[in-house]
Amino acid sequence: MHRGWQLAFLLFAAAVFAVPALAQQPAAPASAAAAPKPKPKPAVKPAPKPAPKPAAEAAKPAATPATPAKPPAVAGAQPKLLGQYADWGAYTASPGGKKICFAISKPVSAVTDPPNRPRNPIYMFVSTRPADKVTNEVSINVGYPFKPGSEASAQIGSTGFALYTQQDGAWIKNAAEEVQMVNAMRGGDTVVVKGESAKGTKTTDTYNLRGVAQALDRTAQECK
Repeated sequence: MHRGWQLAFLLFAAAVFAVPALAQQPAAPASAAAAPKPKPKPAVKPAPKPAPKPAAEAAKPAATPATPAKPPAVAGAQPKLLGQYADWGAYTASPGGKKICFAISKPVSAVTDPPNRPRNPIYMFVSTRPADKVTNEVSINVGYPFKPGSEASAQIGSTGFALYTQQDGAWIKNAAEEVQMVNAMRGGDTVVVKGESAKGTKTTDTYNLRGVAQALDRTAQECK
């Protein structure tokens, strides 16, 4: 496996997710600064017809109503939602002209020790890249730089998997166990990921596995 591509994919997929990975949860309200302001109503005047606007004023764009968030294009590739299955979304995109498919989810619980330490967005991906002959590669964006040289872990039921780390990404250490991990995810309830940041903060992230099997089936169908 090529670690350079793995890091590039994590950056790509993390940038994609301005959209929620958990569709059944209500979206967070937009900040007041970002919310579009309603167009003010013109004052009622006795004149039957208002005077035409000056050219400079007419050039101003009219306010538009809010629209649903969409994934941004990354490297010229616009991700496409294939389907949302409980806690997991299935997507496809073609960065650099190479088609990829991936299932993605956010943790339902993210705990830090010491508590309440800030983190960037956290996601788990399972990606398929036909051009690179890669199928169901598990990767995690943990939201902080890992402690250099440290390992992370993923626990599914009674089965644990060691993860190697680089920057803010984690991947299964023993590639031969990847199929076993994906199969465990298909039949499991949760996966618990533990790691340690460069600043010594310990983290425990829990992902629900509802819908992961259906999302993986959909990505497999799309990226045969």
